[in-house]
Amino acid sequence: MTVDPNQHDVFVLRQKIKLVINQYEFFLPNADGPGEPICFVEQKRFKFKEDIRFYLDEAKTTELLRIKARQRFDPRATYDITDETGTKIGEISKVFGASLFRSTFRINDAAGEEIFVSTEKKLWVALIRRAIGFIPYVENVAGWLPIPYHFVFKRGDELLGENTRQFGKLRDVYTIDMSPDSAHTVDRRLVLALAVGQDALQAR
Repeated sequence: MTVDPNQHDVFVLRQKIKLVINQYEFFLPNADGPGEPICFVEQKRFKFKEDIRFYLDEAKTTELLRIKARQRFDPRATYDITDETGTKIGEISKVFGASLFRSTFRINDAAGEEIFVSTEKKLWVALIRRAIGFIPYVENVAGWLPIPYHFVFKRGDELLGENTRQFGKLRDVYTIDMSPDSAHTVDRRLVLALAVGQDALQAR
């Protein structure tokens, strides 16, 4: 990446409004809001396996990262994260049992060893979100309701960072704050991949 994400702690992820494809942009925030975009992301639609690619910009001439599923339509799917050379740098794995109550993801290193776990912060909020999904018609506008969308990243009991959706936006906008990980023990590229995955892989 032209901007090295490992030199930063706070990022803004904004979903672009598209009808048939998921697209996103990452920004480094400034005092007035999102600054210049640092990364463009596109999810390949109508694929048997999820395929999400990160590019330097919308021209898509330089690929930076990729998220790709190993299995087809598997609720326990593991997604490999590779860098611009195709080298695997980590994994995203959805924890199926825990996700029945609140969405939970495990982030592993390239060897499959756990680095941290990301889960919805409040169980009661997660349960309300799921209950709304079963209400006819309301389910179609659930994303517009003022229900917090807040993930925490933890290693054991240690808080490493958070992903929070901003309220009152026409499109999904998230703030990813890794300030608690002041020692930069987590590769920020994995954090960017996770932030996109938590939106795209849940069909938000």
